Amino acid sequence: MKRHRLLAASISLVAVAALGVLGMNNASAAGTGTLVSALNNKCLDLTDGSTTNGNQPQLWDCVSGSSNQKWILADNGQLQIKNKCLDVADNATTNGAVIHLWDCYDSVASQKWTLTAARTLVNTASGKCLDVKDNNTANGAKLQLWSCSTTSNQQWTLTGSDSGSTPPPTSPTSPPAAGGPGAKAVAPYYYTGWGNPPNLTTVTNTTGVKWFTMAFMLNSGNCDPKWDGGRALTGGQDQTAINTIRANGGDVVISFGGASGPWLEHSCTSATALAAAYQKVINAYGLKAIDIDIEGTPYDTAADQQKTVDALKIIKTNNPGIVTYITLGSGTTGPDASLINRAAQAGLVVDGWGIMTFDWGNTTGNQGQLTIQAADGLKNRLKTAYGWSDAEAYRHVGISSMNGITDEKATVTLADMKTITTYAQQHTIARLTFWSLNRDRQCAGSYPNDDTCSGVTQSAYQYTSIIGAYKG
Repeated sequence: MKRHRLLAASISLVAVAALGVLGMNNASAAGTGTLVSALNNKCLDLTDGSTTNGNQPQLWDCVSGSSNQKWILADNGQLQIKNKCLDVADNATTNGAVIHLWDCYDSVASQKWTLTAARTLVNTASGKCLDVKDNNTANGAKLQLWSCSTTSNQQWTLTGSDSGSTPPPTSPTSPPAAGGPGAKAVAPYYYTGWGNPPNLTTVTNTTGVKWFTMAFMLNSGNCDPKWDGGRALTGGQDQTAINTIRANGGDVVISFGGASGPWLEHSCTSATALAAAYQKVINAYGLKAIDIDIEGTPYDTAADQQKTVDALKIIKTNNPGIVTYITLGSGTTGPDASLINRAAQAGLVVDGWGIMTFDWGNTTGNQGQLTIQAADGLKNRLKTAYGWSDAEAYRHVGISSMNGITDEKATVTLADMKTITTYAQQHTIARLTFWSLNRDRQCAGSYPNDDTCSGVTQSAYQYTSIIGAYKG
């Protein structure tokens, strides 16, 4: 077997932009309350209480009754506070455009927003969303315009006061209002290189799962990324698969690394060069999320660990809002903490730290319970490294299981996957995935010792359906 180890009634609002002319409309109020971010349960806050044109609102701990957090959803759609409106600076429509406060006008379409059923605030003119910059969970985080996704840093709830709902608790141990971080918490690995790849449209129609993790991006020489280090970056079978996934309403996380190499993380000679390789792939596909699957040399070598950390910091700076995952090998009590500690010391916060909960030297234990034990170990390592609460640490935990018979001949049963999914739901983890979609079907005969089927009795894509129930 070629072994790959791995570890996830619209309401219209108008935010009227600056024209450099004074003037206020007299719209009446349709609702009043706090705007709460699903990223961290913090509130949209008027920075320093200032109503000066150009003041940039921020996220801050929710304070009951604070006038700096009391937003009026006017019946003309404007989002007002202290007689000013939430506004896109300079009527911009590009990713990264600044969100600020300005005098209110109600005739500029490029400044209008829609609060969707998915709780995203979509800019009418650009089709882009109100986004918490850099997924920053700290007090003082600023806002920007960014391409819409299903990430928690783009989800908002109007709550409290006259909105008819209850404000969230302000304790830092509170779970997020909805979902953990990540472009899509459920995204099983899919591989085009071998293993009789399944029909992606059939999978989505059968399971409802629309996001997939595409593997693996490797070095083709001179720090140049290609699929498996050999297939063309664009224009081949992998791009065809991505086009199909997107046509079906989903998207992809592209995974760099894997068990076999050659790894960009080792071959690229500097963090700058590695970041450039990552960026080349991000640009080629307009990616919203990437996964760095650290195995072999890059996981064992301090220099390559640091190079990877520094490269990801560059990527986050140059691609505000991009979702980043790191996937690690693990023992049954959790992973080695060296890379986690190195990232924390460097100030790198990724959306999810995933562990591969298989090929870990235990073939007879209950794989579902062992996975929970390992995930709790990861949570504790994140708490220690970052100083997070239990809830915050869980929101950065990822689990990457293996469906059916593993490389070590342990078996992750359907019941085990249900146990793992229940755990994910209980703790609102960042990511839940498995290797691989190619294996998610019953073997025609005996288990063939490769990655074309699971080796257990199942219906087609039953493991995918199980984790698809997770609403992270």
